[in-house]
Amino acid sequence: MDEPSNAPTEIRDEWMRKFLAHLATDRGASVYTQRNYSQALVEFYSWHLDERKSPPVWAKLQRDDFRSYLRFLGRNNLSRAATQLRFSALRTFYKFLMRHGIVESLPTKNLSLPKLEKRLPKFLTIQQMADLLEAPARAIKESQVEKPGAGRPISANVCLRDVAVLETIYSCGLRISELCGMCAEDIDWSEQLVRVRGKGKKERLVPIGEPALKAIKTYWAVLASKPVGLSSVFFAETRKSARLMPVQLARRFKKYLALAGLDPALTPHKLRHSYATHLLDAGADLRSVQELLGHAHLITTQVYTHITTERLKKAYDQAHPRA
Repeated sequence: MDEPSNAPTEIRDEWMRKFLAHLATDRGASVYTQRNYSQALVEFYSWHLDERKSPPVWAKLQRDDFRSYLRFLGRNNLSRAATQLRFSALRTFYKFLMRHGIVESLPTKNLSLPKLEKRLPKFLTIQQMADLLEAPARAIKESQVEKPGAGRPISANVCLRDVAVLETIYSCGLRISELCGMCAEDIDWSEQLVRVRGKGKKERLVPIGEPALKAIKTYWAVLASKPVGLSSVFFAETRKSARLMPVQLARRFKKYLALAGLDPALTPHKLRHSYATHLLDAGADLRSVQELLGHAHLITTQVYTHITTERLKKAYDQAHPRA
């Protein structure tokens, strides 16, 4: 459920519908969160229907019901992360029900869920990052050479957009949803700041570097008209007025990874990881990086310190005569 899936569009349960509408409007959850939570609730609803032969009555469910569901997920060899995600959706849903007086407590509380494997975020080195940022320009050059069966040549305008996209994500440490949601008025050109609309409709101001601003100006110069106000900063390739969507960005990203000789399995989110890691490596303090990333809790940011610590230990082991 890390990627959006085709959850059923028709949800018959009234409170599930209200909750999903709340996610989209009041909380401003990303399309990924909306789809993942929708799928999680639909799966639980279907399980209850199959197992108990009736739809769930949310106010009557007990902890044992969720223990049974947890065992069901275990028998289906679901990963720990996927199990955690499903119960995160159920917990959030029940908190919503509590606020509306439907239930008095969380039946999912104190369940022993499988612990997540400790995985450090993957990131690109500074040189790999430079190679990736140069990939769109390389794509333009390679498309100009006629190749049998190569298909439609790559649009130079699209590549200019992609240069600006990659530069902006890395310069500001943005989530992909934040990048796609950027409006022209969010950029303060004189102060070199960007207003970012993050999770839960929280806003933050982050610096944006000169290379990113220059790349945006170069991209805007080839557009029919310069974006202003609430107009999108980055547009889709097919429809001139449509915003660039995360799925389109991910598709283009894979092409540039291949051109740069990098792992095509990496996601655009790894640029955010690279941003945080490079800042900490250069001496930025953890609190500042937390604010720049828009993390609500410092513990979320601390995972990046493990990366730098591991690399320091490795350098020590390789270089110190008494290691």
